[in-house]
Amino acid sequence: MEKDLESIRNYFKEKNIQPSIHRLKIYQYLISTLSHPTAEEIFNALIKEVPTLSKTTVYNTMRYFLEKGIVSDLTISENEVRYDVNTAPHAHFRCARCGKIFDVDLERHCWDMKEIEGHKVLRQQVYLIGICKDCLEKERNFNKGEK
Repeated sequence: MEKDLESIRNYFKEKNIQPSIHRLKIYQYLISTLSHPTAEEIFNALIKEVPTLSKTTVYNTMRYFLEKGIVSDLTISENEVRYDVNTAPHAHFRCARCGKIFDVDLERHCWDMKEIEGHKVLRQQVYLIGICKDCLEKERNFNKGEK
């Protein structure tokens, strides 16, 4: 999706979403970052650019975007909810060292399940936790004496 406000405004029209400046700027930020931000991070990133923005507005907007199906929420860590504009089925990898979250593709057939062992599947979330390649590289360099 294009990151300019007019493209987002058109996308909102397709999704029957009123395009307030707060909603436009929040969505623009979400599609421009791959970091799966929290509401707090969204607020901190936008407050200088949009001084009328409040934390309540961010939380309410994210709840509305979830209802409209244009974002998904992630609860990989116990105390925080993160948001993802990629609503297509995919998994997430969280680095136990730096905390970054990455989208990862898994076999497509696992996303097609509508039922498993007699249970109806409503939503699928897969989280992998490990050490990201950047942290592994830093560790290798540190062990070689390259600080």
